[in-house]
Amino acid sequence: MQTQILGLVTPLMALFFAATFAVLWRVGRMKRHVLGFGIAYALSAVGFLITHFLPADAFYVFHATQVFYTLGSTVLIASVCERAGQRLHLGSFAVVYLISALTLGLAVSLSNDVGPRLVVINVGYGVMFAMGVTTLLTARRRSAIDVAIVAVMAFQAADFLVRPTLTLLFEQSIPAEVYRDSIYYSLIGLVLGIKGVSMAMVLIGATIAEWTTALRESSERDALSGLRNRGAFEESMRNLLPRAQTEGRPLSLVVADIDHFKKVNDIWGHQAGDQAISGIGKLIGKTVRGCDMAGRIGGEEFCIAVWNCPNGPAERLADRIRLAFASLEHSGLSDNIRLTASFGVATARAGETYEQLFARADAALYKAKSNGRNRVENAEEQGLEEATPKPNAEMIEFKYADAGR
Repeated sequence: MQTQILGLVTPLMALFFAATFAVLWRVGRMKRHVLGFGIAYALSAVGFLITHFLPADAFYVFHATQVFYTLGSTVLIASVCERAGQRLHLGSFAVVYLISALTLGLAVSLSNDVGPRLVVINVGYGVMFAMGVTTLLTARRRSAIDVAIVAVMAFQAADFLVRPTLTLLFEQSIPAEVYRDSIYYSLIGLVLGIKGVSMAMVLIGATIAEWTTALRESSERDALSGLRNRGAFEESMRNLLPRAQTEGRPLSLVVADIDHFKKVNDIWGHQAGDQAISGIGKLIGKTVRGCDMAGRIGGEEFCIAVWNCPNGPAERLADRIRLAFASLEHSGLSDNIRLTASFGVATARAGETYEQLFARADAALYKAKSNGRNRVENAEEQGLEEATPKPNAEMIEFKYADAGR
């Protein structure tokens, strides 16, 4: 009974940290990587509970545990990398998981000894964390908290790669039916608890630091959209663009404008227009990553600086926001009315200033307006097709002579 109770400490602690990150994400209106931290801890807790409560000698226990630990590790590493503005190659993680799962299945079928199983799955986790560390090391962010995150990630990788083999040298063979009474099982509970607490403390510190920064920057926020105001956005861009050029990283700019916005104000009133601005602002804020930057630069015009993002993915980001906004309901409008927005995309060139980059993205936006609205145009593409968006009975359409916004 005492062993059973002690075995619950690690998963309960993981669930506590999962709830902590969820509260920080919700109350602090943090970026999605903070929620990712919470999801990762919740998945890891489920994995440990499966190991703790299901029959130790059941063939499916290690497979089920591996699924949840792998998902938890992947979400955690991806969230940490997103915080640093780095993309994680999820395809490589899938390959590592498949190789580990197939090898685990072979180990389960050949022997009742859990030793080979432990080595297989832990080496898989170790490779995943090592890949995460490698990705983080390519980022140029080098604050104390960034170094601490890399350090705990490296510790995770080293532990997964080394601990199982060292433990099994002393434990020798571990039959599945006595696994929970083994030295290894006692050790793994202690080690996972230490690793979980250390990682959580560092990530909570990073989250609180981000929250503090966000509060300090609240004076630079546009109250209606929740995004940066024009002055703050442009000042940040004049620092961000030279940094991207120095580091050789792609920086794309997305400019968006709500279609027929003047008509919205004229027909439904300025309060309805304000709600539309608030709606697209919240949508943009939820869609972009923590390393990206978004601002309201005009009445119904918005800008998104997409960090470390080539032209193609930036265009796809703009199209995702376009589609999501076109399906968004707005209080103050008729139930069957949906607003749309047009987008222009440009990617910074060598030596280009913010004003030049914005001018090219804004020209692409005007092209989207003149080509029928509710579309994305790319300043980097040549010979853009003249296309008309598919008609949608639920989308608002106004027929008027001028070709303005």
